[in-house]
Amino acid sequence: MITKSDIIQAAYTHGFEDVGFTTADPFLEHKQFLLDRCKEYEWAELAGLKLLSGTDPTTILPNAKTIIVLMEAYFRKSYPRSMEGNFGRCYLDDDRVTHDGLSRRIKAFRSFLRDNGIDSKVPFNLPHRVAAARAGMGTFGKNCLLYSNKVARRGSWILPIAVVIDTSFEPDGPTMEIGCPDWCRNACMAACPTGALQGNSRIDPRKCISYLTYFGKGITPLELREPMGMFVYGCDRCQNVCPRNQPWLAQDLPVNEKVAEKAKDFELSRLLHMDREYFETKIWPHMFYMSYQDIWRWKMNVARVMGNSHDENYIADLVRAFNDNSDERVRGMTVWAIGNIGGPEAKAALKELIDETSDLVKEELRRVTE
Repeated sequence: MITKSDIIQAAYTHGFEDVGFTTADPFLEHKQFLLDRCKEYEWAELAGLKLLSGTDPTTILPNAKTIIVLMEAYFRKSYPRSMEGNFGRCYLDDDRVTHDGLSRRIKAFRSFLRDNGIDSKVPFNLPHRVAAARAGMGTFGKNCLLYSNKVARRGSWILPIAVVIDTSFEPDGPTMEIGCPDWCRNACMAACPTGALQGNSRIDPRKCISYLTYFGKGITPLELREPMGMFVYGCDRCQNVCPRNQPWLAQDLPVNEKVAEKAKDFELSRLLHMDREYFETKIWPHMFYMSYQDIWRWKMNVARVMGNSHDENYIADLVRAFNDNSDERVRGMTVWAIGNIGGPEAKAALKELIDETSDLVKEELRRVTE
């Protein structure tokens, strides 16, 4: 029978930077948290994330005894500035569809467990950050993210991976607390322009820029368009300003060549005009929360970002998108974006835009031309 030390060694052998153990007891406090804030999290259940059932590991593996938590740092190398400025870093080298990196190492680790008589599951809906804290691997920030005790210079650029197994091992001591320094003065909350962060490690996910970019419904509300800034998909604002992350951000990291190679595919103009083939071959495999049926949201987000750039070079792209798209949410946002860029060229472009069917687009045109 393998020992806890054997498993720890296997985790390091397969490239993970920390490993912890906790029981498979239900996450009762987290379940109550979700129940108390059902309105804020009902979207997750509707999206099929099944957060409530994930609080009981036995719904994942009936004979669950232990949760092994593997720690991965997802920001080991630097990314092109154009990518960091428009996309959350955790999505830039995500292989949950391509299975060409982290997924292989998780599979190899599970094969090690299986070869030693241990059954395992890697659930998507178990509260991974809470499991990691219960396993003594980190503390929480006021931005609700987990900060490692060992990895990424104790920063939040980490991905805890929960592996539920059917064998008992001695659990590690929990570190279920907020670890922010007293002198921080709530930098993350001050930096969150949409007011998603509410203090005491609480968040309204429906106001988070990340949520709004890939789960938000309808055209982005007017009052959120400028606050959402330059992010097309995801957001790193609260992490970028966090004092606990500065030791990692201060480094001169090597370039992630894999991400640099695909950066050209994520240029804003290409995203705004992409067709189904382009989306499904170049974009969706890396950022998959939105299917082709939601490509309107991608294009709407890109138009908003172009508007927030105040770059007149994007006006021609926006006019083309207005004429090429039938979705009123995309067309409405292109109108807003041209108006937000402003200037003589924008005013001239707006005069040429005509919409005969959509009240939404007519309202956007009225707002920017009155």
